[in-house]
Amino acid sequence: MPDQKLVPKSAIVTGAARGIGAAISARLAQAGGFFVIVSDVDGDEAEATARAIRASGGQALAMAADIADRATFPKLFDQADVLCGGVDVLVNNAGIMVRRPMVEIDDAMFDRQIAVNLTGTFTGMREAAKRLRDGGRIINISSSVAAMRAENYSLYGATKAAIETMTAVLAKELRGRNITVNAVAPGATATDLFMDGKSEQAIAAFAKLAPLERIGTPDEIAAVVAFLAGPEGGWINGQTLHANGGVI
Repeated sequence: MPDQKLVPKSAIVTGAARGIGAAISARLAQAGGFFVIVSDVDGDEAEATARAIRASGGQALAMAADIADRATFPKLFDQADVLCGGVDVLVNNAGIMVRRPMVEIDDAMFDRQIAVNLTGTFTGMREAAKRLRDGGRIINISSSVAAMRAENYSLYGATKAAIETMTAVLAKELRGRNITVNAVAPGATATDLFMDGKSEQAIAAFAKLAPLERIGTPDEIAAVVAFLAGPEGGWINGQTLHANGGVI
């Protein structure tokens, strides 16, 4: 537990065990000075991420949690209340990807995709709207697939498009509290979520889509999130920032 006389601002990051979530957690802890609650369905990997942050001089606590469980976010916010007296930043990063033709998506795939990406993110936003400290930040991770409308991404893209809509609406509903609500929509990024199941040729083709002709890195997405979470990002509200090298 941090020194109660020097309690830092706190951030909750979901899906934080690896990839973009781990990079965001490290960036907020090290550059932003936040006490980060590293939340992930994989508790062991979340602990490894939190341990690495602490080894680098940051403050972090791991919590195993599935955002599809509606009890998750109250527990995360309760823990932040105990440690830091409240929450200043929520990063809704956790998500899964169903990538296949619509005709091949069965009911179980549909229900799980909606439960994690859409219901989970909504539940986090709702809890943050109730409990985030004034002046706070809500940052949702979308995907450039929502705008690209690429084949085989119908369900995944639909959940991300819904997240972008909720982002813009909640920004207006929180009028008067100095809380910003934004989304970041990465393009192809070197994470397990993106790489899994793709051939080298497919990855190379994705890289060529961007004028910069490469795949993004988790650290580059984390930098955008850190900007929105910091004082320099305070005038950006209700927006979706496309961090994709110029694909769209």
